[in-house]
Amino acid sequence: MTARNFTPREIVDSLDRFIIGQEKAKRCVAIALRNRWRRRQVPEDLRDEIAPKNIIMMGPTGVGKTEIARRLATLANSPFLKVEATKFTEVGYVGRDVESMVRDLTELAIKMVKEEQLKAVMERADLLAEQRVLDLLLPGTTLQPAAPGETGNGRTETRDKLRRMMRNGELDEREVEVQVEERSTPLVEIFSAPGMEGMDLNLRDMMGNIFPGRRKVRKVKVPEAIALLTQEEAQKLIDMDKVTAEAVTRVEQNGIIFLDEIDKITGRGSATHGPDVSREGVQRDLLPIIEGTTVTTKHGMVKTDHILFIAAGAFHGTKPSDLLPELQGRFPIRVELDALTREDFVRILTEPENALILQYRELLKTEGLNITFAPDAIEAVADMAEAVNTRTENIGARRLHTIMERLLEEISFTAPDLSEKDLNIDAAYVRDRLLDVVEDDDLSRYIL
Repeated sequence: MTARNFTPREIVDSLDRFIIGQEKAKRCVAIALRNRWRRRQVPEDLRDEIAPKNIIMMGPTGVGKTEIARRLATLANSPFLKVEATKFTEVGYVGRDVESMVRDLTELAIKMVKEEQLKAVMERADLLAEQRVLDLLLPGTTLQPAAPGETGNGRTETRDKLRRMMRNGELDEREVEVQVEERSTPLVEIFSAPGMEGMDLNLRDMMGNIFPGRRKVRKVKVPEAIALLTQEEAQKLIDMDKVTAEAVTRVEQNGIIFLDEIDKITGRGSATHGPDVSREGVQRDLLPIIEGTTVTTKHGMVKTDHILFIAAGAFHGTKPSDLLPELQGRFPIRVELDALTREDFVRILTEPENALILQYRELLKTEGLNITFAPDAIEAVADMAEAVNTRTENIGARRLHTIMERLLEEISFTAPDLSEKDLNIDAAYVRDRLLDVVEDDDLSRYIL
């Protein structure tokens, strides 16, 4: 079964490998992703009528909103872009316009498809590069006729012998001269006006066509020559028109845009001055993008009708009903993420495939240190994270990063010089390093 055809239960199981808790949010995004597959199975005349069910995630920072969206995009092999809503401004103000998110997503999709195509042709490109290096090592063996007294079979045998030597690494120190393309950099820096971010890219391409790349000779060793020529041959083997067409299709059918901090652009009473003045304007500009419109990019027109939008925000002091009514209607699914508990912290430290303790253990292993965490040490770290989050600002799982950095600061600094290479961290060590800071509110606010 391919990644795009996962059932909702399989999607949730995959998310469970990296994200602790938040079952309601996982179920919502799993259904939204599965609905994309379902839409592709319905009759074509109805397919375009089925709109994506956009999602608003509500919850404090550090509980997994961004991670859920990012892992979902990876699972679906979909073009994914994370943007902060606060970066956009209403048309007429200095800043980025909302259409730039679709252009950025298109560029990401083209990069994704191009990398896939390059991987597909890399084996063939490697063989072509090998042939070119053999031509450099043994010139005249493929185009010129045989010299008097020399047979074609003899040249072929010599070429095959060189190929075997090259594959066995016996020619790694031999130097050859290769011609590589040298693109000249425009002498004039191009600045684009607000709302015209793509203009500079088009001008750069035009300048590149006016001043085409020159080829220069480089003297390199055989392995580097093969690497350079493989990349050059691979670029020749892929069809950029097909890459662009496939990328635009992926954006239109499978693209995911994660709008973070959407609560920061909600209206606040009747404020009409300062930074509040353009918030409602940004919402108005977002509305057609989310409803479905056509955005002009350097690669053609891109429709946004079926891009999945996942918005997220803490909504501290605001609520989704503060958004424009039309914008609220384009986010039919609302899910509230739970604040993390002590038990969640213990699981985050130990259970995921990229568990925090595993990360630190592997980092210190590069210095020859083997550190182990006793169960009571893990519980002590979780207790302190919960205590600091309760007394100060609740930043969720990010608090674990600050506590772990403080806990292992001395070990990380002295790791290269330690003679004892096996260290066991227990609850007593955790209390000794952190208890004073945790119990002092002023220190907690500045350090943890």
